[in-house]
Amino acid sequence: MDLKTLIRDIPDFPKPGIMFRDITTLLQNPEGLRQTIDTMVDRCTDLSVDYVIGIESRGFMFGTPLAYQLGVGFVPVRKPGKLPAAVHSMEYDLEYGTDRLEIHQDALPPSSRVLIVDDLIATGGTAAATAKLVEQSGSHLVGFGFIIELTLLEGRKNLPDVPIITLVEY
Repeated sequence: MDLKTLIRDIPDFPKPGIMFRDITTLLQNPEGLRQTIDTMVDRCTDLSVDYVIGIESRGFMFGTPLAYQLGVGFVPVRKPGKLPAAVHSMEYDLEYGTDRLEIHQDALPPSSRVLIVDDLIATGGTAAATAKLVEQSGSHLVGFGFIIELTLLEGRKNLPDVPIITLVEY
């Protein structure tokens, strides 16, 4: 099955000139969802991860079943103020302004092997900030997994030199 056929294009969302790649249509298709998770599992097994990090919020949808299938733990990376215990925090640049991500300080045992998962890589800013959180935690980043890659934005250039797995390219 071609996963790209299950991803809906929404023109001019969230603002004029943007083509939004909507994964809700992929998520609601049982065969497409199963193929997405199974393919990610197949492509990530050799990375020998200890933990999968999912980036808020769509990274949770793919990271949790991936962690389950790999038999490893899942760790959420969240927007500020969402995690109740002590956190590591990382600010990163947006097109206009900045944002911040957080992870619990005790989420990853030192030297853990970590895979970061999100639905999409565009400029790579969010994923790069999450990689820095992994580093702050004393763990080792072993790869990234994305369902969609927007290749024209060259987000890979902003990420550490580890395997980057994507399933659909635009």
